[in-house]
Amino acid sequence: MNKIPLDARRARIGVFGFFFLAGFVMGLWAAGLPSLNDRLDLGFARLGSVLLLISGGALVSMLVAGPLVDRWSSRRVCWIGGPFSGLVLLGPALAPSYWVLVVLAVLFGIGLGVTEVGMNAHSVEVERRYGRPIISAFHGTWSLGGAAGGGLTSLMLKAGVDPQWLLIVAALVVPFLYVPAARLLLPDPPAHASSTEAGATRGSSLGWGLIALLGLAAFAGHLSEGAAIDWAALHARSVLLTDPAMAPLAYTIFSVAMTTIRLLGDPIRARLGSVRTIQLAGLLATAGYVLVLVSPAAGALRVVCAWTGWALAGMGLATVIPVLFSAVGAAGGRVGRALAMVTAFGYSGLLLGPAVLGYVAEASSLPIALIIPAVLAAVVSLAGTPAIRSLTRLPATAADVGDHPAPAPAPVRE
Repeated sequence: MNKIPLDARRARIGVFGFFFLAGFVMGLWAAGLPSLNDRLDLGFARLGSVLLLISGGALVSMLVAGPLVDRWSSRRVCWIGGPFSGLVLLGPALAPSYWVLVVLAVLFGIGLGVTEVGMNAHSVEVERRYGRPIISAFHGTWSLGGAAGGGLTSLMLKAGVDPQWLLIVAALVVPFLYVPAARLLLPDPPAHASSTEAGATRGSSLGWGLIALLGLAAFAGHLSEGAAIDWAALHARSVLLTDPAMAPLAYTIFSVAMTTIRLLGDPIRARLGSVRTIQLAGLLATAGYVLVLVSPAAGALRVVCAWTGWALAGMGLATVIPVLFSAVGAAGGRVGRALAMVTAFGYSGLLLGPAVLGYVAEASSLPIALIIPAVLAAVVSLAGTPAIRSLTRLPATAADVGDHPAPAPAPVRE
């Protein structure tokens, strides 16, 4: 059995902390949106603009953070991005008007984007040191953090605490919570070692075509995920005509399935390898959406059929981003630029998906709109499989740590 270095074990704990806190911040923000809407009397249109600005700020900062990771190291970007992403919660909490919120929303998005790239880049570095899949559990922890943030907000509201004050306290406390997690991260490599690695390993040989293929798979996976997040409950209510209290269970089932598989996904990829895992992910997600699409014809079993479909979709989509990020990290060398590009592709899917589906549903129907994520779920496999296989043909290091459990940094050929 391979012995894992102590610094890698410590760093894994630190990365778990980053993912949990990042999810926690998002959970607080999302759960506090209704109160923010009421306090500033935003309305759906202006609230949508705020959300769009946050996403835009995050997307731009991701593209900037990638080169910063390559230049400074993911550890330093995490040290900056993590505390900053918590501190900028003060913006939405203290904004006195919509127009001030517009500016502060961009800052909040920038904090989210920098943290996203930094912690994901560090996660692939830690996985290299482990020599086996560990990334999926990080993303499961992000989901748990989001649930914790949402749950805490609900508890505070029931206790009569002003949600504005909850965001203020969180913005002042969370940055300090990032510090112990950041102290556990892997140390920065010596300057000469970073230079040598960048020039000698195949990570620097990732071309735009391969990055675009990985990005397409990430875009397809994230758009399909966003479709479930935003439209599962609405599909249950408006298409399947379920009781209003039952409709949210469609998204709950999807979310629980996704979080569970993310927490358990690393052993799955260790056994199957990245290529088979991405193929299975696309197959399950496509099958899930097919069941959702045919559920209205299932009569008395229509709700069960749809729930089964959302569960399968959640199980399939759970491993897409971890597998793709791991593939980029396993390429070796400086991963910041490539990882930032793949992340930005994926994030744009979450950004564009809800709007596109809404327009299509308005023009035709929601079942017609859901054909789009069903097709893109298949694209996950169609684009992801050749991209990961291409990585296995690049020389100098293991392209799939799930298939090659020898501990990094010692390179292993396929």
